[in-house]
Amino acid sequence: MSKNSSEKSLTKEASEFAYNLTYEQISNVALKITRRCILDGISVMIGGTEQDALKIMYKYINSTNGSLDARLIGIKDKKFPAHLSALWHGLAGHAMDWDDTQVSYGPGRMYGLLTHPTVPPLSACLSIGEMIGGVNGKQFVTAFNAGFEVECKIAEAINPDHYSRGFHTSGTIGTFGSAVAAAKMLNFNKDQIAMTIGIAASMASGIRANFGTMTKPLHVGRSSENGVTAALLVKNGFTADLNSLDGKWGYLAIAGPGAELDHVLGKFGNPLTIENPGVSIKPYPCGVLTHPNMDALKYLMKDEKINFKDVLEIKLYA
Repeated sequence: MSKNSSEKSLTKEASEFAYNLTYEQISNVALKITRRCILDGISVMIGGTEQDALKIMYKYINSTNGSLDARLIGIKDKKFPAHLSALWHGLAGHAMDWDDTQVSYGPGRMYGLLTHPTVPPLSACLSIGEMIGGVNGKQFVTAFNAGFEVECKIAEAINPDHYSRGFHTSGTIGTFGSAVAAAKMLNFNKDQIAMTIGIAASMASGIRANFGTMTKPLHVGRSSENGVTAALLVKNGFTADLNSLDGKWGYLAIAGPGAELDHVLGKFGNPLTIENPGVSIKPYPCGVLTHPNMDALKYLMKDEKINFKDVLEIKLYA
């Protein structure tokens, strides 16, 4: 059941923000960071295509039949349906865990508890953009930022227990980033964007039990794929609730459980999360939670003039 329209609705605010966002509203600082995120995202996708998980995924995608909408990074002279292209790019982008990390200003929302924000909306923009053709850079960047912002604001709002209970936020919340980016690329109206979010809410998944396996990056592949699928379903007339994030049976209540909406209501695009508090593009090619230790080790070696050749043993304590 939908919430009364007079009540505050995260779904409504997200949809209205995405619908109204224009390229001209994106600051020069945000545009500069956007370019870095897109370049970094495509770079980690290229690197990820060499991983074993992608070799297996290509066998699967190549065995399917369907429309020839979009290419796969790393595969020459072949096109596949847009949702499978998004699946490929999402999997590749997270295959080595080198993709960027959302920065938060909310209490209790630390690295790991949020999301890797770039790959899902970027995958959607790449796949839908090639499918429809004729997309210019401003359209691409605007759609990417719409998805990026909605994804990050939902991650900011949802109870941090979402992650501690076992959900993988890049798989769950990333679905909304892909969905909104795809919807924006397709020039949806507000209700169509809200319905795309609604379908995405019923498809968003990913559990931490699969960390350390090929299925962890598959979460991001599926979030990218499901967002595109949601948008294409709406394009063909499929319906969903217009307030799927909200209320007793909405996504935030079920998957949080609950949310702190004061963190985000009235703040979509004010400022864009990509600008403030920002996004962390990884200085080291590994999971972000290990980066403080690497910084400490780097400074220790510099201050104590330790050469790596002199290190005989390292003991780890947990």
